[in-house]
Amino acid sequence: MSDKHIIDILDESRLSTLSESERAVVEQHAEGCSECRSALAAAYLSTALLRERAANSFTPSPFFATRVLATLRKRQSSREFWGLARMWRAAGALVSAMAVTVVTLAVVTFVVPANETGIDQDLVTAYSADEVILGQSELPDEVNYGQVWNTLYGGDEEIAK
Repeated sequence: MSDKHIIDILDESRLSTLSESERAVVEQHAEGCSECRSALAAAYLSTALLRERAANSFTPSPFFATRVLATLRKRQSSREFWGLARMWRAAGALVSAMAVTVVTLAVVTFVVPANETGIDQDLVTAYSADEVILGQSELPDEVNYGQVWNTLYGGDEEIAK
């Protein structure tokens, strides 16, 4: 034990949990080592301070619990109000913008008639996707890749089917 310092032992456990043999070894080492002697003195001092502090009892005044609970209730009720106010300050602009957007979309969807868009509905329904993309009003049952390629990228030569 003379090569090792007892500071690690004192840091890991309390003096009251050390056995008599361990305490004797610690005190014997502290006699020859000044660092460990000051650490042991600090451990004894802190143990005495903690015991003294634990021995003191504190008696609260009458109605202490009533006053504490009343203060807690008051703080809790004010927090609920201020919590909502803080949340509205943080998200109020976003919520307002979203509400305006929803109202605008509802007005455009339900109030503005469809004919005011300037698009003739008969023209829109007169063409099919096959006519617009492939240029054919009636397609064969199967369309091959060559037909799609020619339609998309152009090309005058006929690709074999």
